[in-house]
Amino acid sequence: MSAPGPSDVPRDGGTAEVAARLHRVRTEIATAERRHARPAGSVALLAVSKRQGPERIRAAHAAGQRLFGESYLQEALDKQAALADLDLEWHFIGRIQGNKTRAIAERFAWVHGLCDLRHARRLDAQRPLGYPPLQVCIQVDLSGEASKAGLPPEAVAEFVTACAELPRLAVRGLMTLPAPSETLAEQRVPFRALRALRDALATPARPLEVLSMGMSDDLEAAVAEGATLVRIGTAIFGPRPAD
Repeated sequence: MSAPGPSDVPRDGGTAEVAARLHRVRTEIATAERRHARPAGSVALLAVSKRQGPERIRAAHAAGQRLFGESYLQEALDKQAALADLDLEWHFIGRIQGNKTRAIAERFAWVHGLCDLRHARRLDAQRPLGYPPLQVCIQVDLSGEASKAGLPPEAVAEFVTACAELPRLAVRGLMTLPAPSETLAEQRVPFRALRALRDALATPARPLEVLSMGMSDDLEAAVAEGATLVRIGTAIFGPRPAD
């Protein structure tokens, strides 16, 4: 899915532009749900807001978006402070560093990408009493890319079992970031593998109902293979500002 072009959205740089982009993304998700016989509304949208200013998040919120994903901790904490008046659900989607787990445990509702038991134990110990358990998705490496984190598929069952012993964490499902592929058929392969892995590990007590997979370029493939949450950034907010 490509970002809207100049003729697709008003170029005011603010609320109307973000609302138009968000509407287009939601329409593409709904179309993919219908095309692949998924129930309407079965795929949630996580707006990836890293490198976007608080004003653009506020614009997306005004258009009905509630779930936002951030990768850089200090940037996210600054935005959370600036947007404290809004009812937002924050998901941490970046690499976890051991010296930053306390802030993640305290300030986020979800973590996508857990794949280190040391981090899991720290997040569990540092989740404040009185908070609901931290919702987590375990990251699975299905492409063998050295640059990406994730557990090999054969290690996931043991990791899920270990995390289940941590009372302040709730393992909700799996996530993956596959290598780019050109065709829909090729894109579907790793997503199908993640769904099969989830199906093999799920139990009535731990259904692992969340499949966090799919971004702008492979959204349809992810929906076709059972994604319950897709992570979309540029198509909603436009190009990220240069660092």
